[in-house]
Amino acid sequence: MNPIIETNPLLDRLPNHLKQFIKPQDYSDYTPINQAVWRYVMRKNVDYLSKVAHHSYLDGLKKTGIEINNIPSMYGMNRILTEIGWAAVAVDGFIPPNAFMEFQAYNVLVIASDIRQLEHIEYTPAPDIIHEGAGHAPIIANPEYAEYLRRFGEIGCKAISSHKDYQMYEAIRLLSILKEAEGTPQADIDQAEKAVEDLQNNMGELSEMAQIRNLHWWTVEYGLIGTIEDPKIYGAGLLSSIGESAWCMTNNVTKIPYDISAANQSFDITKLQPQLYVTPTFAHLSLILEEFANKMALRTGGISGIQKLINSNALGTIELSTGLQISGVFTNVIEAEGKPVYIQTTGKTALSYREKELVGHGTLTHPEGFGSPIGKLKGFNLAIEDMSPMDLNAYKIVENENIKLEFEGGIIVQGEIITGSRNLHGEIILISFKNCTVTHGDTILFQPEWGNYDMAIGKKVVSAFSGPADVNSFDLINSVPKTKTIKAKHSKERDELEELYKQVRTIRETNSHETLLTTVFEKIKANHTNDWLLVVEITELLKNENQPQLLQEVLAYLESLKTKRPEVAHLISGGLDLIFDKEKC
Repeated sequence: MNPIIETNPLLDRLPNHLKQFIKPQDYSDYTPINQAVWRYVMRKNVDYLSKVAHHSYLDGLKKTGIEINNIPSMYGMNRILTEIGWAAVAVDGFIPPNAFMEFQAYNVLVIASDIRQLEHIEYTPAPDIIHEGAGHAPIIANPEYAEYLRRFGEIGCKAISSHKDYQMYEAIRLLSILKEAEGTPQADIDQAEKAVEDLQNNMGELSEMAQIRNLHWWTVEYGLIGTIEDPKIYGAGLLSSIGESAWCMTNNVTKIPYDISAANQSFDITKLQPQLYVTPTFAHLSLILEEFANKMALRTGGISGIQKLINSNALGTIELSTGLQISGVFTNVIEAEGKPVYIQTTGKTALSYREKELVGHGTLTHPEGFGSPIGKLKGFNLAIEDMSPMDLNAYKIVENENIKLEFEGGIIVQGEIITGSRNLHGEIILISFKNCTVTHGDTILFQPEWGNYDMAIGKKVVSAFSGPADVNSFDLINSVPKTKTIKAKHSKERDELEELYKQVRTIRETNSHETLLTTVFEKIKANHTNDWLLVVEITELLKNENQPQLLQEVLAYLESLKTKRPEVAHLISGGLDLIFDKEKC
């Protein structure tokens, strides 16, 4: 078995439909250049973020086992995260939003185990181990924030998507993959960007999932905390971006007090954010989350909740006032006076109570769908669920009785009662009939030839949410993304450069004082004239080894490289600042 699965007991609790997204972290895949990218970003971040990040950041680095000099091992992270009640798993890039949030609900941090290219060292639109490991992991060491993250996942994974949301997810995932992959033709990137833009301009009314993803973006990913005048960084996207973490502190970025209006503020993952939200405290994040949750179908139910599920064209659940839960793809609702009076699913459907499937009412029993009236009987003061055994007997709603039930919305159920099921409070939640006909005016909703009829009992729909009530009711092992991240290409030139990075790393780790640095430097000048990071690493070693003559030659080379490649001049200067002007981390 993969050791990642064995290192933290929280991972054993994950349902199989989440485990399908987990992939092994093959540590040997990380190259010497990858390690150098990690080290540069972490040294810059710790140096700068110690001044502008929330105080939990530096403490969290220690508590979560994030090292500055080495890309973290998932095995080691899981061992340490156990102590703060969390776990971590490796995945391949972006995963579907519902799945991402459900992982959070289980206190599991999702980490894209790939790492950005050197060319994208400041920022990448694709999730990577710098963003996830160095951004998300340290802040969850703060208990109040960790609970917000868990609660966000618990609520967020129940948010109902529109049918366009998954198209947008796939389009953004593809765009991030193409932008991060080296050598992608500009025409391919342009086409992917246009697909995202076209979808953004044609999304219609924002779904619950789109809104809660906005809240996630403006808090978990790009959140600031404190005051408008003196904000600190806690969002992982900022903590992991050496470019944007500095940019966001300037007056070029508008700072806005965080409130529920952020749910309607869209974002572009490929650009610097023009505005950011500032929360006064982590507790305020939870208040806004609850304010949003109170507006979700999860808590409001009703006709609007059912309609959201129908529009999503995806597996969802409604819960009735008796606690009975119906899970399936909802395709129709009949309403009267603004209330649902009949609901219908199509395809595999399961009935549950308190997130546990009712015996005999799984998808094998209801393979073609499920329909049932909702509400009270016409002319009756009491709803069926509120009737005592004496009431039920008086109204002949008992076994073996042939009965006609007319509901307030005009639904008529006529047949012979076989049996009924009760919940823990003794309320009737389900009545089964034989020889049953269900009609609404001239429309036949069920007829005897279709078999026995199971009628759900509930005077109203109290909740509607994405996904099944019982995750074991459905086969959910089918939602892994179609696209795959693109790995760096091998070439003779690339392999030689990797070897040079490896030699320099070995010199630093073994404290050797070999003259090999001269040879490495000469090869860079001869064959790798665009590389700058390895020359910065050589500079650091030369300063420490007191080789002033070669050091001056290397520094002069870096100055000429700044002129030749102005786009990386600030990165070179930033690396030199760490060596000569700043206290080492």
